[in-house]
Amino acid sequence: MDDGLRVSDRVLVPGAELRERFSRSSGPGGQGVNTTDSRVELSFDLAGSPSVPESLRARALDRLAGRLVDGVLTVAASEHRAQLANREAARERMTALLREAFAPPPKSRRPTRPSRGAKERRLAEKKRQSQRKRDRRVDGD
Repeated sequence: MDDGLRVSDRVLVPGAELRERFSRSSGPGGQGVNTTDSRVELSFDLAGSPSVPESLRARALDRLAGRLVDGVLTVAASEHRAQLANREAARERMTALLREAFAPPPKSRRPTRPSRGAKERRLAEKKRQSQRKRDRRVDGD
């Protein structure tokens, strides 16, 4: 691999840290499907990578815990017939996963209370609905 993955402005994963494996893909492809290794598995050792800052690595390891096997993140692509297209798809998928894992946590929600007007509107609507139901009764209560 000659080029790396640009995940963010702070993180560039060098191509030397990425591993690609090729295998036969299922699905469409005609006669070539039985002979062409078009499926791509892209692997990245997230736990042992020197190119990822320690703070981002801890966050990513926590967020991707369900996808990691011994600290290695693996992405497979086999939706295209051409190996080159699957390589691109796998790289894009890996970049998106890492970008999402490195993203800062969302701001915590500040608890708020309903305004006085909102409470009054809610109660007024409840009274209207109650009256509507009462008017529909047959027994005349």
